[in-house]
Amino acid sequence: MLDSDLSLEFLRVVERAAIASAETMGQGDGMKSDRAAVEAMRQELDSVPIDGTIVIGEGERDKAPMLFIGEKVGIVNLSPGEQRARRVVSVDIAVDPLEGTNLCTTGAGNAITVLAASERGGLLHAPDLYMEKLVVGPSSKHAVHLDASVAENLKAMAVCLDRDVKDLVVVVLERDRHEWLIEEIRSAGARIRLIADGDLSAGIAAAVAGSGVHAVMGTGGAPEGVLTAAAMRCLNGEIFGRLVVRNAQDEARCRAMGIKDTKRVYTSADLASGRAIIFAATGVTDGTLLKGVRFFGDGTRTASLIMQTEPHRIRFVDSIYVTNDENVKIRF
Repeated sequence: MLDSDLSLEFLRVVERAAIASAETMGQGDGMKSDRAAVEAMRQELDSVPIDGTIVIGEGERDKAPMLFIGEKVGIVNLSPGEQRARRVVSVDIAVDPLEGTNLCTTGAGNAITVLAASERGGLLHAPDLYMEKLVVGPSSKHAVHLDASVAENLKAMAVCLDRDVKDLVVVVLERDRHEWLIEEIRSAGARIRLIADGDLSAGIAAAVAGSGVHAVMGTGGAPEGVLTAAAMRCLNGEIFGRLVVRNAQDEARCRAMGIKDTKRVYTSADLASGRAIIFAATGVTDGTLLKGVRFFGDGTRTASLIMQTEPHRIRFVDSIYVTNDENVKIRF
């Protein structure tokens, strides 16, 4: 079991990454925004009392200078004396230092920084491929399936939510590959919210009552699918996912990750199977669930979501980092 105090440690990690990337918001330089988030998250992780291994990160080692798959993070990188001063826990970690880089670059909403952790082996080592996804909340999770038609799933969701299909809102990434999906949703009578990026943030919203989002459908990144699954484990929602394997090279990448059945339909319990899951996210730009980082003359304010399965707890955290000036004014 992971120490409950680790959730607050990981809160600090995602907050620092969010602040660093928010300082670049709207500057039109995605690489700068992403680099700021990655460097801040990586630096902060080395102060956390863990023997951590990145299982989902910025890519393979030859493509990512830090937070690459297999990288060791935590105070295991400190001296033996410093390590002995704190109890160290072994964990696997999945990160997206800036989910919605383009959103941050343009100042659009729903950019977030994200981290999920579990005991060793508790998070699927997903290859960097596309994944078919269907994300729903607790009420609908036993009534839908990835292999059902769009219309069938929408009708089942409407029954579970005691609504008409026309009242449902489905989030879809605005991509050419989703033209057929958009047409099917519209033909069924449901409404659509098209987004430029950030299907992880949308997936979280789908599992929270009152968010105005009832499902996420379409194809997105498999690594983001694992992070969504970690959130669903905490929120009692569900993700159904299947890897999109297009050629022999994709199959080889799956085998390298230990995945033999490339047609398998995964659920949150498969993608994030750990008993003890911690999920942390901080808003970078204003979004559906979380406000973005706000800078004011005397400090910085962040809004975060911290969840865990043991104990099962969900917290919305509003933090204000103030300057050392004795005349600081706190704004609410």
